[in-house]
Amino acid sequence: MAASMQVNTLPDVANMSITGLLDDQFHQLQLLQDGSAPNFVAEVVKLFCEDGEHIIGELAKLLDKPCVDFDKVDAFVHQLEGSSASIGAQRVKNTCVKFHEFCQEKSGDGCLKALDALRNDFSDLRSKFQTLLQLEQQVEAFHPKQ
Repeated sequence: MAASMQVNTLPDVANMSITGLLDDQFHQLQLLQDGSAPNFVAEVVKLFCEDGEHIIGELAKLLDKPCVDFDKVDAFVHQLEGSSASIGAQRVKNTCVKFHEFCQEKSGDGCLKALDALRNDFSDLRSKFQTLLQLEQQVEAFHPKQ
């Protein structure tokens, strides 16, 4: 059913690319999915979302402290930037790049603004990914694997 999932979600993925949420790396990720790993993309997306939520939570905790450790903040931003690049989450990756600049400047206000932007971009992407995963489940329920 992996092929069906990809065909049925192509318009959604294309729209996510047009709006800048995803880049071509996500398409490359989809090409890695085959019969031996039919849930590969779904598993990668789920891990990305779980890790992203954890990292954003850690960033919020670090930025809430009276004395911000910008090196730790930057390390988490770098981690999310890398996983975003790997999955093709273009807008989240670009927001991380801006966030990194605020960390280098040691700008607490800038980092807080970047965190808000990151939350929004990540939430938007996660919501769209959840819709894709639900569509995949509906396709599989309608066409069960033999």
